[in-house]
Amino acid sequence: MANGHNNNVSHGGATYHVQTEDRGAEHPFIDTTVFSNGRALHRRTNSYHDLLPLSPEMERTLQERIDAQHKSTLEEVRSGRLKLIPAPETQSEPGAAGPGLEIQLLNQKDWLKAGQAHLEVQVRVKSTGAPAAGARVEARIEGAAVPAEYVRETGPDGRAQISFVMPWLGDGEAALALSAAHGPEHTQLRFQLRAKPKAPATPGS
Repeated sequence: MANGHNNNVSHGGATYHVQTEDRGAEHPFIDTTVFSNGRALHRRTNSYHDLLPLSPEMERTLQERIDAQHKSTLEEVRSGRLKLIPAPETQSEPGAAGPGLEIQLLNQKDWLKAGQAHLEVQVRVKSTGAPAAGARVEARIEGAAVPAEYVRETGPDGRAQISFVMPWLGDGEAALALSAAHGPEHTQLRFQLRAKPKAPATPGS
């Protein structure tokens, strides 16, 4: 799976989050989504079936396509060529008690395999247990050598899938942080990441 991109870009006094990602060889599409205040405003999807099976050369071509699609979308947002209406920021009244959200990582035991992360996330309304459709879900790797965050929106079932190549971790503490937002409601979940133990020194070394 090739590397995707996440960037914020401003136009007309509003800030938009643009995310481009490779859905993987089993679903060979490049997805670009433009978000405003957690709501998806625009999606662009292009197939790369013509590059399969992925050889090293084809992987380079795929990365070039991902880079180009992300860059062109950023430029269209920045220039105003992509006509977007920013989502309003919804704030709850001081002291008002909302229904609250709860977020769950459904595949907590096996979300990371061979350096590839695949998160199955469920967001529900805490008071009723109903799925929270259209919630903004963000996955962030704290302690990564390079800042890494990934954003998706839940479907009608309140679920979102987030896949990415695990970034290199720094020397300090690392964690997987999940957050969900829907209107004025938000919640978060955090998992401490364990560093791989160093190999014991060979006697006499």
